[in-house]
Amino acid sequence: MTISRRRFLAATTLAIVPAVPTFGKDNSEPRSFPSPEDFKQVLSSPVLRLDSPKSPVTLESIELLRNGKEYLVRARSTDGTEGVVVANSARLRDAYPIFLRRVAPFFTGKDARHIETLLDDVYRHSSNYKWQGLAFWCCVAAAELAILELLGKVTKKSIGEMFGGIVRRDIAVYRASSNRGNKPEEEVEHLKRLIAETGAKAVKFRLGGRMSRNRDSRPGRSEALIPLVRKALGDDVTLYADSNSSYDVPNAIRIGRLMEDHGYGFFEEPCRFDHLWETKKVADALKIPVAGGEQEFSFRRFRWTIENRGVDIVQPDLHYFGGFIRCTKVARMAALAKIPCTVHMSGAGLGYLYTLHFASYVKNAGAHQEFKGTSKIPIECDTSNLKCKEGVMRVPTGPGFGIRIDPDFVQRAKRVVL
Repeated sequence: MTISRRRFLAATTLAIVPAVPTFGKDNSEPRSFPSPEDFKQVLSSPVLRLDSPKSPVTLESIELLRNGKEYLVRARSTDGTEGVVVANSARLRDAYPIFLRRVAPFFTGKDARHIETLLDDVYRHSSNYKWQGLAFWCCVAAAELAILELLGKVTKKSIGEMFGGIVRRDIAVYRASSNRGNKPEEEVEHLKRLIAETGAKAVKFRLGGRMSRNRDSRPGRSEALIPLVRKALGDDVTLYADSNSSYDVPNAIRIGRLMEDHGYGFFEEPCRFDHLWETKKVADALKIPVAGGEQEFSFRRFRWTIENRGVDIVQPDLHYFGGFIRCTKVARMAALAKIPCTVHMSGAGLGYLYTLHFASYVKNAGAHQEFKGTSKIPIECDTSNLKCKEGVMRVPTGPGFGIRIDPDFVQRAKRVVL
């Protein structure tokens, strides 16, 4: 089924839980964009609503802890309030010196209420801008998560409430497969198991060979898999696919048209992630929505992508892009252009929890949010079982992220030092 671009944008922007159609777009419709001043206004406007506290919340310490493979961040204020979160452990394993040398010391002694302006300041501090990239912003995100958790406890507000108000508590997810290189028949069986475990009404799988210059992970795998998954799962399941920068423009268009023939919902990262103009060529050529942005770390480049309709769905990563505040500003820029924002979830840990909270308050969240399964990190939650049932997960309420990490798990963690 093909629907107009306007109807596609309305469906993906406003959808919360209902069944989702197979999306398309009409590139013949005229495109209109907000003015440069509109984008500047979004980027300069605060996104946090902290009516309280009235007195400073001074950060006494920002610590990095490690329990096995998991990295935790603990923010403590001078009055003894603590916020403990799980970072992107896979990235902190390599980037922790940046966190310890350049990020944590900057935030120590600052007023947590000023976290929005502090994010700008840490970027400039001690020439940190020269370190701009995934490694630096992952470290900033780790600190921001802990500070937001601390602020939630101080204000007794949830993440969604601090970011302007919760608009949905039940979040429809798509179950993402991490496989690449298995046989098409094997991947189909894997996707069936994921659906059976979660009741998900949407799934995403991987195409191509990842940054592979058109080489597939197995000869002919993608061309065989695209129609096979549709046939095996039927028309009631929304299908997404991600090539992880596998193709040049001609091959991306060829693969995208095959996906169109079989009613797919979006085509993620068809070209090299930093080749914005090539991705735009693919988006312009296809009826299927093109998604991207997980590797991005620049406001300027996101703004270019949104202004020039380089993608139809923006996907900032909550870790790679530097946390909730920065990703929220991307979502608001996208909303100006009536583009959905569906965050990318990198790493395991509690990434699924952070994704749920982001989708709880972002008005232009896409129809489904990424879900790669829960982790073995021991947590308790009074307001949600954090299980996926019929493809839907409930967002916790309560201060901060609304969960408690097992105190024994935190206590056993060792402080990371240089």
